[in-house]
Amino acid sequence: MADSRFYRNAGPFSLKDIAELIGADFSAGADPSKMVDDVLPLHLAAANHVSFLDNKKYKNEFINSNAGACIVAPEMAEIAPEGMTLLMTPTPYHAYGYVAQMFYPTPMGTGNISPHAHIDPTASVADNVDIMPGAVIGVGAEIKSGSVIGANAVIGDGVVIGENSQIGANVGISHTLIGDRVIIHQGAQIGQDGYGFAMSPKGHVKIPQLGRVIIGNDVEIGANSTIDRGAGPDTEIGDGTKIDNIVHLAHNVKIGRFCIITAQVGISGSTEVGDFVAMGGQSGLAGHIKIGTGAQIGAQCGVLRDVAPGAKVAGTPARPVQQWLKEFADLERAAKKRRDRG
Repeated sequence: MADSRFYRNAGPFSLKDIAELIGADFSAGADPSKMVDDVLPLHLAAANHVSFLDNKKYKNEFINSNAGACIVAPEMAEIAPEGMTLLMTPTPYHAYGYVAQMFYPTPMGTGNISPHAHIDPTASVADNVDIMPGAVIGVGAEIKSGSVIGANAVIGDGVVIGENSQIGANVGISHTLIGDRVIIHQGAQIGQDGYGFAMSPKGHVKIPQLGRVIIGNDVEIGANSTIDRGAGPDTEIGDGTKIDNIVHLAHNVKIGRFCIITAQVGISGSTEVGDFVAMGGQSGLAGHIKIGTGAQIGAQCGVLRDVAPGAKVAGTPARPVQQWLKEFADLERAAKKRRDRG
């Protein structure tokens, strides 16, 4: 159960409201007017709770659950416990996400501005924005309706933050335009200089970084991630992309829509990533390459050249995942033979 010290429950809700939200069908004999108070895991849920089953690995927990209602795929109905109301949908986990958001919505600004924040007189701050103690809002910055600025965050001169966005504590943002419903977690740093130098035996000449960071709608950026502004072209992140903690995007990188970029990924300058690309943890992309739409990059993969749309690659240097698995198996067999020979 979510700890009420940290999370505010917006329930209860009727099963009818929940079913309408996720487009689910009821099991036979369901009472749509029944109220449920919370979302809980199968093994903790009681008669006044709604739970979900997505992975069949947990079907025994489902069979033995006391949940009053459960979001499940239709094929699981035949093993449901007696008396449990089923909310049937082909995508239970996806549906659960919406229901959990229904009970625990992201807090929006209410107009609470700390007297210990510093807001430049030229900044534009909507009436229902929250700004926490120690935050700094720079010259000409714009913060739109419903957004929340965390403690000690620094919003630089001219930065624009869209509606209903969440900026965590100790975040630093400069040279950036941010869309609506963006979440930036604690400690992220966005818009700093890209790593641009003209190298020579006499020393390295700093190249002014004159671009911006453009962040689309519904983007999430994890804690302590860093995103450099462009050198001339902009660094761009498309709508719906989700970036994990401790990720680095270099200058001029362009990320498409609805990408998944997990922890400790590094993407070098001027690389372009298409829509719906998934990147495993600690993978790295060299600069000036293109990753096609729908490609999948394995964990700890080192990508040195373009990846075709829809391709799945692994290893360093990156190669088709089936080739990498075969090579790994060959290596294991060779090592075993060597060990057996003593």
